[in-house]
Amino acid sequence: MDFELSEEVELFRDSVHKWVNQECPKDWCRELERKEHVYPQELWDKLTEAGFHGVGIAEEYGGLGGDIVIQATFMREFARNAAGLGWIWGITSFSGAKSIGFYGTEEQKRRFLPKMAAGELKTAISFTEAGGGTDLLGGMKTSAEKVAGGWVINGEKIWSTTADTADYLLLIARSDKNVQRRTDGVSLFFVPRESEGITTTPLPKLGMRALSSCTVNLDNVFVPDDLLLGEEGKAWKDTTKTLNNERIMMSAMCLGMIDGVLEDAIEYMNQRRAFGKLIGEFQTLQHYIAKIAMFQKQTELMLYNTAWLQSQGRPCAMEAAMTKTIASEYACKAADMGISILGGMGYSAETDMQRYWRDARLLRIGPVSNEMAQNMIAEGLGLPRSF
Repeated sequence: MDFELSEEVELFRDSVHKWVNQECPKDWCRELERKEHVYPQELWDKLTEAGFHGVGIAEEYGGLGGDIVIQATFMREFARNAAGLGWIWGITSFSGAKSIGFYGTEEQKRRFLPKMAAGELKTAISFTEAGGGTDLLGGMKTSAEKVAGGWVINGEKIWSTTADTADYLLLIARSDKNVQRRTDGVSLFFVPRESEGITTTPLPKLGMRALSSCTVNLDNVFVPDDLLLGEEGKAWKDTTKTLNNERIMMSAMCLGMIDGVLEDAIEYMNQRRAFGKLIGEFQTLQHYIAKIAMFQKQTELMLYNTAWLQSQGRPCAMEAAMTKTIASEYACKAADMGISILGGMGYSAETDMQRYWRDARLLRIGPVSNEMAQNMIAEGLGLPRSF
């Protein structure tokens, strides 16, 4: 058994690590995150200049290439400093590199992927609805009606991150109500955000403040036929192909946050003095560090095993659900311990522990809750469906 990354991935990891430290230091990311609903364009521009928007996009479409292992490695290193701001890269990478790549026609790939790779096109994902949450199909009220030359979409989405600054929305809607199974009759669209009839409204939230999460209202929005992705009415089956990728990427973000927490905690414990000695000598705090390091190693092993399975085209739905659950639980626990290690300074907005804690907490909820992920795991082990 070989647990080593390939030389190519190691070189890439080391170059990204160095770039992140130079271009995206934690204190700078912390200041960006303070500005609620102020999109961090300068962070996007740094990624553009470095060419990182092309990670995961095939070279024939102007990208850098790279499989899910490379993508996860980038997200891990980026999130170590950026934390939840990592979604500024991850959202377009997911909806672009994967969604257009999986479902798009050749014309759509050549139309959109080079712009994504060049950092000239931003996307947002508009799947969730206010009455649905995790029950995406049961709560779906957004409709797409076929008309001459395209579709007319009506409805409302919620928690669509960066929808207010995106160029396109990757949007799912019910295009046929007369179906026997609710998984049928759902279509996927790539909707220009500035289309007439679209209104976006940012929502106040606990973490990831600079990347607005929005409600998206669609009032008779016309979408031409050439912006339908994949086969009409088959979107649900199609989108499940990318769910593993999304969960792996989210796990990589969580692992990056654990890395950041561990770095900051060790540095602080080697500087802060109390009761006449370094707090790094305190046994309880050493136990916290040991636990965080164990969280880190367990998450790392799960992440790269699952990413490797995905890269080989092997089934990994259960592994992806397990990894996402473990990674997000451990990221929250690590950040909470980090706050305790720093004490009052851990709660202060002048350090990053509170930022890791706030950002990690969301990842236990979405895009699939850890409770639902565990339902899926149990069902995969042969137990009756519980939802």
